[in-house]
Amino acid sequence: MSSEEPGVVTEQPTWSRWVIIGGTLLAVLLIGGTAGMFLTRAVDEPAAAVPAAGSVEVGFAQDMSTHHLQAVTMAGWARDHSTDPEIRQLAFDIERTQLEQVGRMKGWLMLWDQPEQAIGAPMKWMTEPMAGHDGMSMAPSSVNPGAGVLMPGMATEAELAKLRSLSGKELDVYFLQLMLRHHQGGTAMARYAAAHSSLPALKALVNSILTSQGAEMDQMKLMLSARGAQPLPA
Repeated sequence: MSSEEPGVVTEQPTWSRWVIIGGTLLAVLLIGGTAGMFLTRAVDEPAAAVPAAGSVEVGFAQDMSTHHLQAVTMAGWARDHSTDPEIRQLAFDIERTQLEQVGRMKGWLMLWDQPEQAIGAPMKWMTEPMAGHDGMSMAPSSVNPGAGVLMPGMATEAELAKLRSLSGKELDVYFLQLMLRHHQGGTAMARYAAAHSSLPALKALVNSILTSQGAEMDQMKLMLSARGAQPLPA
């Protein structure tokens, strides 16, 4: 049975009330100071220009999202159908990394009030030929002629169908070959975008793409060599 008498309210210690009051005031001051900081920055710093349709930033976000999603599709297939632990781990890493990057780009497009996919042919934002892997020139109109306008490194429907038809070592090798070429084309596109944009967020993403895909390309070359295979012809 409680020792407190019914109807008697125990008074809260004075020090406890002051701790609560002091904490509340501190929180209010912190919130107010933070709000003031953002208001000051909003007044002192001009608003960043929102990239328009047809700009390098919008075009890159739209096309690279599509480019990445094909890599995610190929990686998902290899992860689910290969029996090689090394292939499965690589595929998982590619799938996870590129999905996160797609999320960033689609977030930009939403903020910029732009569609997730470009209308018409891809890479219209690229007005100059770009330097591809191994130093060769890669112009949008010359990529995979006869198979529609595909972005650099992307697999054709026939190549994807072949990938799905293979198993065992043949699947592993063909996956590595297609993904290596895919990475090479994607990094060339990323470098072009960074060279023609001053947007810090885009440059940061490009740095992330080049870092992750650069390491993966080195790994895939070693994995192909270990399996007695070579990259696809350029």
